[in-house]
Amino acid sequence: MKLQEKEKGRKGKNLTEKDMADGSSSSLVDQNSQSPPYLSPSSEKAPGGWRAVKYILANETFEKLASMSLIANMTVYLKTKYNMDGILVVNVINIWSGCSNITSIGGALVSDTFLGRFLTLLFGSISSLLGMATMTVTAGVPKLRPPTCIDEGNCIEPKSWQMGILFAGLAFMAIGAGGIRPCNIAFGADQFDTTTKKGKAQLESFFNWWYFTFTLALVIALTGVVYIQTNISWIIGFAIPTGCLFVSIMIFIIGHHTYIIMKPQGSVFVDMVKVITAAIRKCNLTASGHFFYDPDHHESGSKLSSTKRFSCLDKAAIIVDQSELDDQGKPKNEWRLCSIQQVENLKMLIGIMPVWIAGIGCFITMDQQGTIGILQAIQTTKTVGSSFQVPPGWMGLSSMIALAIWIFIYEQFWVPQTRRITGKAKRLSITQRINIGIVIAIACSLVAAAIEKQRRTAALKQGSFESPMSILLLLPQFVLSGLIEAFAAVALMEFLTTQLPESMRTVAGAIFFVSLSLASYLNSILVNIVYKMTRKGGKSPWLGGQDLNKDKLENFYYLVAGIGALNLLYFNLYARRFVTNARTDKKESEGQKNNEEQILDVA
Repeated sequence: MKLQEKEKGRKGKNLTEKDMADGSSSSLVDQNSQSPPYLSPSSEKAPGGWRAVKYILANETFEKLASMSLIANMTVYLKTKYNMDGILVVNVINIWSGCSNITSIGGALVSDTFLGRFLTLLFGSISSLLGMATMTVTAGVPKLRPPTCIDEGNCIEPKSWQMGILFAGLAFMAIGAGGIRPCNIAFGADQFDTTTKKGKAQLESFFNWWYFTFTLALVIALTGVVYIQTNISWIIGFAIPTGCLFVSIMIFIIGHHTYIIMKPQGSVFVDMVKVITAAIRKCNLTASGHFFYDPDHHESGSKLSSTKRFSCLDKAAIIVDQSELDDQGKPKNEWRLCSIQQVENLKMLIGIMPVWIAGIGCFITMDQQGTIGILQAIQTTKTVGSSFQVPPGWMGLSSMIALAIWIFIYEQFWVPQTRRITGKAKRLSITQRINIGIVIAIACSLVAAAIEKQRRTAALKQGSFESPMSILLLLPQFVLSGLIEAFAAVALMEFLTTQLPESMRTVAGAIFFVSLSLASYLNSILVNIVYKMTRKGGKSPWLGGQDLNKDKLENFYYLVAGIGALNLLYFNLYARRFVTNARTDKKESEGQKNNEEQILDVA
C-alpha cells in the first residue's frame, strides 16, 4: 500500500533538488545524504552550472594536453628510442590504448561504489602523473633504453628490464585513465539540471565545448611539445606534459568549492549481474499471476517503470512469496530478487548495444592513423621549405584541427543560422552524424591507400628508406580521421549519456571508452592476422617489419574500407532503429504509471 506522507516527503525532496540543480538555490547533493564536506555552505553562489564547469574544462584541457602530447608521439618514441619494428609498435600502442580504455570499467565501479566521481578523478590524475614522471625518467636516463640503431637494419632490441620500466609507466597511465575517462564527462554533466529545457540545452552544448576546448588547447600546445620531443629533447618534451598534468590537478582542487558532488550510490554494474543471476534462478517462472518488486514506482523523475522489451529479465523482479522480503519490505537476498529499476537499467544498456557496436567500427579506422599513419609519416620527406623539419607526430594535429574547426562552425554558424531561418535551432540528429562518421571512415581508408601507394612507388623508384614524397601529402587522411571523431565519436558519446538514466552516467562514460578499447584490441588482432596471412609463401606482406617500402600497406587499407562498408550496411539496416527505440522506451518507462501487470508497492 502507498503511504501518502512518505510520497509527499519524496515529492518535496525532488522539488528541492530540481530547484537547486540549476544554480538558483543553495546546493545539490545525492538524494539520500547531506551536503558533502567539499561543498561550502557559506558560499554566496550555488555550486554547479557553468561556474563549476569552467574549472572542469580547464582541468580537462591540461589533462588532455599532458596525455595526448605523450600519445601523439609515442609511436615515434618507441620506434626511434626503443628500436621496435612496425608490428611491435602497433601492438604495444594498441594494447596500451585498449587497457587505458578498458580500465574505465574499474574506474566506474570504484566511483559508483566507493569514492564518488570527484575523488576518482583526483586519484586517477595522480596515477597518470606518476606514469608520466616514469616516462620522463626513461627519456632522461640512457641506460633505461637500448642503444641507438647504427642503421635501419642493425638495431639492438631492448632488454626485458628496460621494457619492464617502460610498461610500468604505461601501466600507471592506463590506471589513471581508468579513473579519469568514465568520470570527467559524467562529473561535468552533474553540474546541469537536465530536468529543465535550459539544462538540457546546456548539457548538449557541454558535449561539444568539452571536445572543442581541450582540442583547441592541444592544437596550440602540442605543436610546440611534439616539436621539442622530436627535434630538441625528449626529456624536456616529456617534462612539459608532466608539469601540465600537475597544473591540471591543482586547478581541479582549487575549483572544488564550486562543484555539485554526488556521493556514490552503488555500482550499476553489480546490479546488472544481480539481475542476470536472479533471472536465471527464476527462468522456469511465468510473469503472469505474480507480483513484482518495485518500491519506487510511484516516484517521478529518473525512476523507471517496467517496459515490455527483453521481458525475460522481468523474472528477476518476481516476488515468489513474502518470505523473500524482510520486515522493512526489502529483499533478503538481492541476488534472488531485484527491483524493476535494476531490471530496466539493464534493459536500457542492452538496448544501446547495437548503436555502440557501429561506433566501434568507426573507431577502428580512427585508431589506425595514430599508429600506421605515423609510420607512413616517418618514411616521407619531412623537410618543408629550406630546412624546417616537420615532426611526424604533428600529423595528428591536423585531425584535432579538423575536429575543432567543425565543432566551431557547427556551434557558431550552423545552429544560429538555422535558428534565424526557421525560428528553431536545427541540429544534426545522432543517426545522421553516425552515418556521416561511417562514410568518412570509409573515405579515410581509401584516401590513405591511394597516398600510400604513391609514397611507396616514389621511395622504390629513388631506392631510399624515406620517400621523396612530402609528409604534407598525408594531411587528407589525418583530416578525415579527425572528422570521424567530430561526427561519430561526439554523437556516440551524446547518445550514451542522454539515452541512459542519470544514475548511469558514469556507466555511459565507461561504455564509451570501452568501445575505444575494443577498437584498439580489434586493430591489433586484425594487424597480426593480416601480417601472418600475407607473409606466407614468400610474398610481400601487407604490413610489418622495419620498412614499409617492402610491404603493400594499401591492400590493408582497402580491407579496412570494406569492413567500413559492412558497418554502414549494418547500421542502416539494423542498428539505427535502436536510436529511436531508446528514446521511445525511455519515455514509455517515465510516463507509465499503471502497468497491465500486477506490481506490489513495498512502502
